[in-house]
Amino acid sequence: MVQMYWATHSLCYLVVVLGVLLASSSASYPTDQIEGYDATIGFTAWANNPGKKDACASAGAIIFVKTNVPQTMLAFECSNPLWGRTTNPWNNKYTCGGSSGGEGALLAMDGSALGIGSDIGGSLRIPASYCGVYSLKPTAERVSSIAVRPGFEAIRSSHGSLARSVQDCELFCKTIFGQKGLVSPECSHAVPRCRAPFQASLWLLPVRYYDIYGMMESSPACKRAVLETVSALRKQGHECIEFTSPLNASAMEVFLGLTSSDGYKKMLLFLVTLGPKLPSFVCKLACWIAKTFLGDSLFPRFFSLAQEKSVLEFTDFTDQWNKVWDKYGFDGIIAPVQSLPVIPHGGATYLSVLAAATITYNVIDSPVGTIPVTRVNPDTDNLSTDFVVGAFGRSKMFEGRMYLGKNPVYDPKAMEGIPVGVQLVGKKREDEKVLAMMHVVDAALGPRGFGPGSWEPIKTVSI
Repeated sequence: MVQMYWATHSLCYLVVVLGVLLASSSASYPTDQIEGYDATIGFTAWANNPGKKDACASAGAIIFVKTNVPQTMLAFECSNPLWGRTTNPWNNKYTCGGSSGGEGALLAMDGSALGIGSDIGGSLRIPASYCGVYSLKPTAERVSSIAVRPGFEAIRSSHGSLARSVQDCELFCKTIFGQKGLVSPECSHAVPRCRAPFQASLWLLPVRYYDIYGMMESSPACKRAVLETVSALRKQGHECIEFTSPLNASAMEVFLGLTSSDGYKKMLLFLVTLGPKLPSFVCKLACWIAKTFLGDSLFPRFFSLAQEKSVLEFTDFTDQWNKVWDKYGFDGIIAPVQSLPVIPHGGATYLSVLAAATITYNVIDSPVGTIPVTRVNPDTDNLSTDFVVGAFGRSKMFEGRMYLGKNPVYDPKAMEGIPVGVQLVGKKREDEKVLAMMHVVDAALGPRGFGPGSWEPIKTVSI
């Protein structure tokens, strides 16, 4: 039985399949191949080319909708020429995030029980935070990519879940991890099944946290989400120690270097991208102007990386981060998802560097859970009067656009009610421990207006 629906500006398919996930109707990502249906990721060139195999049917998923993404999926909002734009379910002036933005919006509005997507730079975590739902980005290849369109190889895409509860994220893992045909050969021997969960109720966490990731000042709303999480854990007896993550700018450099290492030749088969097409002297001039006249040293570091290069920095970075885990000996990290709680439509074009906060954990291949914590409150989340743009080596250009001028991006009054989440980060292949951390944190925070039945449209703005 096949019918077509329109929901949250996304094309929806109803496809009923019986089996293990019988109790959970599932939303599927546009790269996931579903037999008989297109997997376009917003490319008109990929339309009318139905998939020939099913990504999830062998697990019995009841897949009833394919949701919207940005074209190429390398953006953290949700719009493309083929299917149009998906908006934030709490305020349509803002984006639902991306690239799994259609999934996040649908789940927030109780349109699905479970969403399946991929994450190569924050594509599960950013929509989860923007829309007020939960997500788990597993270690890459804990979930198979056999029935998914191929992508980058140096930084592997991780396939995981968006859901309305930690329990639903755990259900996904118990169903998928280790199942024949649903886990990639790279992981099938090392971690064959979803291992027994930690006794979360008896576990006292030693964790580190940070509320600023070094490149830009975190907004008061995003800081508050981290600090409220830390406070709730401390009340339960958990050890939470603040630390400074030294590697986020380096992670962004590595990510940009690897994704553009072929000069975007593969991507340019379908899309025009500016960076690598510019002559090198133009790139150098733009970087010199930003550094000399604007006093911004971060912008030229990132802009100059969109050229062909080697992957030596990648191996050096991962070695450095492994030493961080060994040095501190903690179970996990609590971190902001981004510096801003949400961005307006089109904001990713000039604030793409915000994704560095999530990209770090793709580069090192850490499993990461995302939990909704709070909502933007104009009474508590205004910018401090003593804020200085570009202080402590942060980016003047990006912070100025975020917080200053006549129309700053961060506006707690306009953003009132938008959800704000946090990242819970674990070591590579310790996915089950991250799930346990999610249970601990969710219980410590207590009821706070998220989960099934919580959605009510707050604002509808003409756009």
